[in-house]
Amino acid sequence: MKKYLFPLVGILVVGFATLGTTSARAQTGAFDWRGFYFGGHVGYGRANGDISVRDPGLQNANPTLGGLFGGLQFGYNYVFPSRFMIGAEADISFPNAYPSDALIWRGTTSRSIFAEQLDYIATLRARFGYAFDRTLLYATGGFAASSGHFVRTDPTSGNDEVHPGTRYGWAVGGGAEFAFQKNWTARLEYLYSHFGSTDVMFMTGAQYASRFDTHMVRLGLNRRLAESGKQKAGDDDNLSESDQWEIHGQTTYIQQGYPRFRALYTGENSLPPWPQSKETFTASAFLGLRLWQGAELYYNPELLQGFGLSSTVGAAGFPNGEAQKSDFIYPHYNTSRLFLRQTFGFGGEQETIESSYGQMAGKKDISRLTIQVGKFAVHDVFDNNAYAQDSRADFFNWSLWAAGAFDYAADKVGLTYGVVADFNQKNWALRAGYFLVGDKPNSNDFDSQVFRRGGYVTELETRYSLFSQPGKLRIIGWMNEYFAGNYRDAINYSAATGIDPTTAITLLRQGQTKYGYVFNLEQAINNEIGMFARWSWNNGKTEITAFTDIDSSLSFGTSIKGNSWGRPNDKIGIGYAINGISKDHRDYLAAGGLGILIGDGQLNYRNEKILESFYAFALSKALTLTLDYQYMTNPAYNADRGPISFIAGRVHAEF
Repeated sequence: MKKYLFPLVGILVVGFATLGTTSARAQTGAFDWRGFYFGGHVGYGRANGDISVRDPGLQNANPTLGGLFGGLQFGYNYVFPSRFMIGAEADISFPNAYPSDALIWRGTTSRSIFAEQLDYIATLRARFGYAFDRTLLYATGGFAASSGHFVRTDPTSGNDEVHPGTRYGWAVGGGAEFAFQKNWTARLEYLYSHFGSTDVMFMTGAQYASRFDTHMVRLGLNRRLAESGKQKAGDDDNLSESDQWEIHGQTTYIQQGYPRFRALYTGENSLPPWPQSKETFTASAFLGLRLWQGAELYYNPELLQGFGLSSTVGAAGFPNGEAQKSDFIYPHYNTSRLFLRQTFGFGGEQETIESSYGQMAGKKDISRLTIQVGKFAVHDVFDNNAYAQDSRADFFNWSLWAAGAFDYAADKVGLTYGVVADFNQKNWALRAGYFLVGDKPNSNDFDSQVFRRGGYVTELETRYSLFSQPGKLRIIGWMNEYFAGNYRDAINYSAATGIDPTTAITLLRQGQTKYGYVFNLEQAINNEIGMFARWSWNNGKTEITAFTDIDSSLSFGTSIKGNSWGRPNDKIGIGYAINGISKDHRDYLAAGGLGILIGDGQLNYRNEKILESFYAFALSKALTLTLDYQYMTNPAYNADRGPISFIAGRVHAEF
């Protein structure tokens, strides 16, 4: 799907160039390049390798790989009166979230399957350059290191032997940096890194040796940290410092675990009954640019890392909303959102739009049509709820922050490509969208048969007042045309052939239609207390498209601000969810079939039930610590397992 990304990245570059030119004209005097700075970068990297494998014969290969990289940098500049600059910078770059972008080489011998994966590249470099009024040209060079892991797979047993590996080398390059706003700079940079050889000896006696070098072209954005005593009060109140663009950032760390619980048996997709604890981590920015009248471009680079409990399987209402279905030992870069939003105002009364993550501040006509196209999450636009929406700030459980049976189109990280039209009026709004679906259930690859395959979503939002308090009711209808298997057909085929149901459903995949609906209610009780409720359902005949193994779900709860106990920025949340699956879905799991997240090998069916409560303690305006507890009975709809108590802590920071 890179063909969809690069045109939009081009728009981003043009937008920055236009914005920078305008900003430069509005400002006089030379930019002060001195001092510390931090920022992020994204770009394209290409690697050339030299591989040697002895197992037992000798095999050589010279692979090349290419893909997107993203990361962070931190540095310091010193500028002489002559305008010559010297500085130092440390950076770290991570490969794209798609596995192929991190794969250096994969090959097969008579006894083994070998793979080498890149985890990250880091450099520590000196910079030398000349600072013009608002432009810095520089050369750079220094130390480089890369980390990866080497995997040997036994083709007979499927068992893996994994060895970590670190390489050291050097890096050189150069670039141009442009100051387009007070304290903000954008850069274009080329960096070449050369790494020495690493040798690995596996337990079988197989030997693997490799070396590689990389070429990277990167776009970067830096925030200058003003020198002590020279920064005016309030300078940091608005980090973007412009009404033409905004930037928001966040980072979220969650540690979650559970004690030992009862389990009469355990299957491939079960939560293991012994205690475990896992972590997830995300760090991201959300950049918005005004391009022309009514047009806004949004870009959301993210670093994703961590493991959901049991590799994010074992419960339909999974307990951690930050856990994706891809486990990353190290952070991976992901272009989580990159979309264009065009608003057409029809005049009349206006409303104020507050600045937020993915929304620029300003005034808009209440009567308006908004078109959004690009890469984003279906849940960004549909099934919103003021009290149960964001697992980084609200409830953790999948069936509380979203409608559990809303099987919306997505990849394993929860994103897709699509287009949405949103017609807004004072008391109601009507939205409709089309989205790409995976080429098979739970896939990172999207089906290219546009409009023959895809996800269709429509939502009617009504706004009302009850006892002088605002409320909203959203009614959603959706349909997915996608490539999948039928539960009943898989059961019958398995009984006739002796093939296990999971293999059978894979063999029987064909074009299918999955559909469902959602009722989503939010109601303010007063300025401190709000309540929410969702009821969702789907037809439950075919495999889950992308979300989770739920065919019907009822959830409700309350959110309470801390005004009454003198902590207005604190929040308490209490929610309850009941999840169910169809008769065909039950029989498939009982026969030993596996779903996206569940499959114990057997099934003593009961509805899955989750009680969740949390307290979000605001340590400051930008930093929140949350303690969360969930009590789940019948995990994965199985009365022979559980109940389970999940205990978690979440640290969330944002600007």
